[in-house]
Formats: sequence, structure tokens, C-alpha cells
Amino acid sequence: MKVVVLGCGGLGHVHADAYTKLEGVELTGVCDLQTDQADKLSEQTGAPAFYSFEQMLANAEFDVISITLPSYLHKEYTLLAAKARKHVICEKPMALSLEDADEMMKCCENNGVRLFIGHVVRFFPEYVSLKQSLDSGAIGRACVAHASRAGSHPGDAKPWYKDRARSGGVIVDLMIHDLDFLRWTLGEVKTVYAMLSQNEQLEYALVTLQFESGAIANVEANWGFPGPFHTKAEIAGNAGVVMANSLKSSSLQIHKHANGTSAPTVAIPESPAFKSPYELEIEHFIRCIRDGSEAIVTAKDAYKALEIAYAALESARTGKPVQL
Repeated sequence: MKVVVLGCGGLGHVHADAYTKLEGVELTGVCDLQTDQADKLSEQTGAPAFYSFEQMLANAEFDVISITLPSYLHKEYTLLAAKARKHVICEKPMALSLEDADEMMKCCENNGVRLFIGHVVRFFPEYVSLKQSLDSGAIGRACVAHASRAGSHPGDAKPWYKDRARSGGVIVDLMIHDLDFLRWTLGEVKTVYAMLSQNEQLEYALVTLQFESGAIANVEANWGFPGPFHTKAEIAGNAGVVMANSLKSSSLQIHKHANGTSAPTVAIPESPAFKSPYELEIEHFIRCIRDGSEAIVTAKDAYKALEIAYAALESARTGKPVQL
């Protein structure tokens, strides 16, 4: 299977590296408008560098494209790829509106190609273990959950993150990881209530979710945290509690600069397992394309996570809970 990567920033490097390790997969192109970025990734992987999607489409053979561009470009290039009959693996958030997300799903379906969204938390071993502890009955029925993730402001490295029209802000870009995980683990969300505080250096959100099961979850996301990137998650059932904290366990996550320098960069959380969660995710998506199976995280799941995120933004704007 032949694949290409569109967008040669931090996550573009992650996707390209994962492809080079997969048996039966050939990386046939990497592409970025910033020619130095494309050239750098080309040198690292041996794949040809292209400097526009159109140039890559005309000159590279590929079945699958990874879209690791800024969020505001996800819809545009997913539609272009789908119309070219290419399967799409797109980073989260899926899009910056529910209408755009719906258009992406319909375009891929109409053109007979698969659409996968990179909600990678579902592939982190510690989060899989949290869900398994609940599913197995080890902690009884879920009652209350807490989840948080915090780190430096990515807008210090990439200014577009500070423009909510282009990034979606801390809820749509960062908290959406936990919104997806909690829906996957606890079921459908019934009510969303949110508070949001923002200035030039900080964007902080606190969201309370009420699930149809009766469970309640409190979710935090923080851009501008002065310490290292970290995550926490806890699920309390009527028979026990299970928790994970990346600051207290050497087996959970590592904080790295994306390019290995001391310059400002966007943090990419990792898990020091034999295979990274990103490798596991991409390997899974490729397998789904090969055998036609349903993905662990579907495009519809990504749409639902986005729906919760925008309900949270609406709640924060109005000061009132939003019913889903």
C-alpha cells in the first residue's frame, strides 16, 4: 500500500516515521508549502518531497494520505483527497464546524473512500486500561470521572493556535481528546456545562458532562500551564476507583519538543511502549483499509466528539447548560 503525508510539521514527522516501520507500506511522498520542512522530512524518510498537494497528486502514486495540516485546512484537503479517490487519515479535530465534518464524511462516502480521524488517546495503553477496568466490572458501575490535560500554549510556537477561528481553541483542539475518550468509555452525553477563561498567555476550560447513564465527568484543559505537558484521568465506580497520572508514573507519557531543539514547539505527548500510540493507531487504520473492518474510532465518533466540544463552547458563551 502506498501512502503520502501532507503537512511536514511535528505530527507529519510522527505519521511518516510510523509508515516507514509498517510492513507492506511504502511512503511515496511528503508535502509542505514550506519547502524546507518538506525537504527535511524527505531526507529523513527517503520519500520524494513535494511543495503542493496538486504537485504531489500529479506525480506520486498513493492509495492513502495522512493530513497533518493545521486544523483549519482539514476540510479543504480531505475533500480534495476524497475526490481523487484516496483514503484519508486526518489528524484531530476533524473540522472546525459540524457542517464541515458532515460534508467530509459524505464526500468520502460518495467517493468510496475511508475517512479516519486521529483520536490517538484511544490507543494509549493507560487509557485503554482505564476503559477495560470499567468494562470488566472491576470498579462496578461508573459514577464520577475526572480528566485533564495541560501544557504550554501551542500558540507560542504556531500563532494560528491563538486564533479560535483557525484552531477551535483549547476545547476543540486539546480537550477533545478527553471528550472522545469519556464518550467511548461512559457512553452518550446528555448535558454539557462549561466555563472558559482566555487571555494572550492562557486559555483554560472546565467542562462538566452528564451522561445518559447518570455518570458525571469533570474535564479540564489548559493552554499556558508553566510546567511540562501532562494528563490525568480517573474513573470512580460504586466498587472502586481507577486512575492514571502522567506526572506520577514513568510508564505513561513523555514530553518532548517536536523537533528536538530548544525553540518553542508544539508538544506531542508520547507513551514509551514498544510501539508508540501513533504507530498503533496508524497500523490499525491501514489494517482497516486492507480488510474493510470498522475502526476503533470512526469518523462518526470524531463527529460526536466535535459536537460535544461545540456544545461546551455554546455553554461557555451563554452561561447555561446545553442539552444534546
